[in-house]
Amino acid sequence: MSALLGIEIGPFTRAQGSIILPGSKSISNRALLLAALSSGQTTLTNLLDADDTQVMRNALRTLGLSVVDQPNNICIVSGCGGQFPVRDADLFMGNAGTAIRPLTAALAMQGGNYRLSGVARMHERPIRDLVDGLRQVGADIAYELQEGYPPIKISAADIQIQDVVKVRGDVSSQFLTALLMALPLVAQKPVRIEVVGELISRPYIDITLKLMARFGVKVACPDMQSFVIPAKTSEAVYQSPGQLLVEGDASSASYFLALGAIGGGPVRVLGVGRDSIQGDIAFADALALMGASISAGEDWIEVVGVKNPSGKLHGITIDCTEIPDAAMTLAMLLYFLMARLA
Repeated sequence: MSALLGIEIGPFTRAQGSIILPGSKSISNRALLLAALSSGQTTLTNLLDADDTQVMRNALRTLGLSVVDQPNNICIVSGCGGQFPVRDADLFMGNAGTAIRPLTAALAMQGGNYRLSGVARMHERPIRDLVDGLRQVGADIAYELQEGYPPIKISAADIQIQDVVKVRGDVSSQFLTALLMALPLVAQKPVRIEVVGELISRPYIDITLKLMARFGVKVACPDMQSFVIPAKTSEAVYQSPGQLLVEGDASSASYFLALGAIGGGPVRVLGVGRDSIQGDIAFADALALMGASISAGEDWIEVVGVKNPSGKLHGITIDCTEIPDAAMTLAMLLYFLMARLA
């Protein structure tokens, strides 16, 4: 048994420097699937290299697509125009929830036969609400072991959208994301999706809608609970944008932005900027309200300490519903406020 290595930390009086953020997992897997379903070749840059994205890439390869990894987190995906070449496959999805849920919906639209399974933990993660939504349009999906959970089997079925598609919004935003991305493939007329109950994690739905728009499908939102998918005008619904930069993860950015505020800075994060499509980018606005000195460009954000005459952050009251992941970083700043007030 090897001895644990010790790590000495601080105390430090200043934090400064810059860091390139890894690509967002949420954006990476959405972009991979949309690129696969589109017409044309898409070059994805700053794609996250993680278990979830490797699972998605391997699944797409099993489905007959060309997905080529290149150095520096670049991936080139040759789209299939909405129809996967392989119509019968057994896919192992590990524990990648961001992969199995949207892929399940896309596969249900293919008219093929597929099985999706994963590690033991994946078989404990619910998928019933997505399956219920897909069954409303005629999808043939069966649970192999436990009702409501993977593994699942998808059989060829005639997809017919006769009415409004309803999905619960209070369990996981990934179910709605999956339906939004898949239903344009079969939308012979405009399709309306209605969310039943509270829609949690709305910022992640906004990521989905903005990425779909980049691939040529613009979804209307007549109210906070409804989404209208346009009717398809050609066989290949999604069109490749050619190249897409995967934004750095805004949740991860929050740690370094906070460091720049309490450590004097300047601390600059690269890969995400003022026009980010991620909800957690609002963490920078919260820091500014607390007195931090913030500046931003197209693909960077920088914090240089505090601009208050006192040189100290001050407390704020803020609803963190829209920044659920970054809320924990804000909570950590409370300790610094308390220490300085003591």
